Amino acid sequence: MTKGRLLLWSITSALAGFLFGFDTVVISGAEKEIQDLWALSGTMHGWALSSALWGTVLGACFGGIPTKRWGRRKILIFNGILYVVSAIGSGLAWDVSSFIVARFIGGVGIGISTIAAPLFIAEISPAKDRGKLGGLFQFNIVFGILVAYLSNYIIGNLCDIGVGWRWMLGVEAVPAVIYTLMCFSLPESPRWLIVDANRPEEGVEVFRKINPGMSEAEIAELAGSVEATRVPAGKHSKFWTMRMRKPIFFAFLIAFFNQVSGINVILYFAPRLLGLAGMNNALAASISLGVTNLIFTFVGLWLIDRLGRRTLLYIGSAGYILSLGVCAIAFFSFSEFKVVSASIDTITGAEQAMRIERGEGYFSAADKQRAAADYAAARKALADAAASERYKGAKILLPEQLPPAEVKAAAELSKIEASKLLGASSYIVLVCMIVFIAAHAVGSGTIIWVFISEIFPNDQRAAGQALGSFTHWIFAALLTLVFPIAIKAFDAGYMFAFFCAMMILQLIWAKTMMPETKGLSLEQIEKRLDPVSEA
Repeated sequence: MTKGRLLLWSITSALAGFLFGFDTVVISGAEKEIQDLWALSGTMHGWALSSALWGTVLGACFGGIPTKRWGRRKILIFNGILYVVSAIGSGLAWDVSSFIVARFIGGVGIGISTIAAPLFIAEISPAKDRGKLGGLFQFNIVFGILVAYLSNYIIGNLCDIGVGWRWMLGVEAVPAVIYTLMCFSLPESPRWLIVDANRPEEGVEVFRKINPGMSEAEIAELAGSVEATRVPAGKHSKFWTMRMRKPIFFAFLIAFFNQVSGINVILYFAPRLLGLAGMNNALAASISLGVTNLIFTFVGLWLIDRLGRRTLLYIGSAGYILSLGVCAIAFFSFSEFKVVSASIDTITGAEQAMRIERGEGYFSAADKQRAAADYAAARKALADAAASERYKGAKILLPEQLPPAEVKAAAELSKIEASKLLGASSYIVLVCMIVFIAAHAVGSGTIIWVFISEIFPNDQRAAGQALGSFTHWIFAALLTLVFPIAIKAFDAGYMFAFFCAMMILQLIWAKTMMPETKGLSLEQIEKRLDPVSEA
C-alpha cells in the first residue's frame, strides 16, 4: 500500500465537495427558464431557488447522527445516491413542486457531504499531511463551481433554450454516479471502527494500509491511543458538556466568521457588486474571481501543513481587512457609486414593471404591489443620488407618469455617465474583490473544514462536524436572505464596513484563542483541548 492509495482515497471522498460546488452554482444557468416555464410568482421563484439551500441546512443539522451510527463510508455512498437522484429529478421535473423536492434532496446531500467527507479524510490522514489532504475538499468545491459555469456555458450554446436548462441540471448525474461508484473502493475510517463500531482488529488493519512505513509496534501504539478515547461499554458520552466547551466554541466561531466575511455575498452577487462599481461587463469580470479562488486555494493547500492553520488565518484576516476596508471607503467617498447603484435598481424595477404590463408570467396581487413599491423607491433613490452636490453628472427627473421603457432608458444613460465619471476608480472594487477572494482561499476557505474535523474527540467528531457545518449553512442562508434587502436599504459602503469589522474580530480571536493543530495527531489535539487532561 502506497501513499498514492491514501491520496486516491482522500480525492474520492473530497469529490463530494466537487458535487457540492457544482450543485450550488449550476442553478444560475437555469433559474430564468424555470421561472418562465412555470410562470412562477416572485414567492414561488424564491422557493424554487432556495429549496436546495434549506435542504443543506437540514442535512448539516442531522447528518452527524447516521455518520456516527453507520460509519463514514456508508454515508459517503448514500450521499452520492442523493446527488444522483437530485440531478435526474431536477432534469426531469414536471412541475415546480417536483423540482423543489428534487433540489431539496440535493441540498440534503450537500449538507451531509460537509460532515462526512472532511471527517473521513481527517480520520485516515497522517498528522503531517492532514491539512493538505483535508483541504482537497475545499479545492473540489471551488473546482466544481468553475466546472458548473463552464458546463452551463457549453450546454446553453448547444441546446435549445426550452430544454437546455434540463440538461444543465441533469448532467450532474454523470459525476455523481462516478463518485458513488468510487466510494465503494473506500475503506471504513479506522477511528470509527475502533471507537464507535468496537471492531479494533479491522481498525488496526486499515491503519496498516494507511501507514505502510510504520512498524507493528508503532501501529499498536497508534491504535492504543485511539482505543483510549473510546467510551466504555454501557456509558454514553454527551456533547453539550464542559469537556466539549472549547471545541464547540472554536467550531462555531470559525464557521460564523467564515460567513460574516461576506464570502457568499461576494460569490453569489459578484455581477451585482461589480455593476455597483460601474463596470460595464460585470459578468465577465466576475470570472476573474473564480480563477483567483482556484489559484489561491492551491496556494492554501501548499501552505497549510507548512505554516499551520492559525498563520493562514492571520494572512487571510489581513487580506480581508485591507480589501473590505478600501471598498467601504471607496463607496463612501464617490457619489458616482450611489448613482450607479440606484440606476441598476431602477433598470431592474422598470423591466419588472414592463413584464407585468405585458402579462408575462404570473404575478400575484402581493407581487405586483411589492414590485411597484420597489420601483418607486428605486426611481426616488436615483433622483436623490443624482441631485447630490458632490455628483458632477446630469440631474435626473423620473416622474411617476413616465412610462417604464423611458425610465429604463434614462437610468441606463445615467449609469453609463456615472461609470465614465468614475473612470479608473471603478477598478478599485474589482482589485479589492480579487484580493478578498485570494485572502479567503488562502485563509478561512482552506482551513475551515480541516480545522473543524480536527478539534473534536473521536467519540464526538461526527456531532462536532455537524455543529460546524450547520453553523456555516444557517448563516449562509440568513445572509443570502438579508443581503438583497440590506443592499436596497443601505449604501454598499455600510455592508463592506460591517464585514470588515467582523474580520477584525476574527483576527483578534485567531491571535488570542485559536489553537494550532499543525503536525499533531487527532488524539494529541483532543488532550490539548480537554480541560480534564490539562488538569
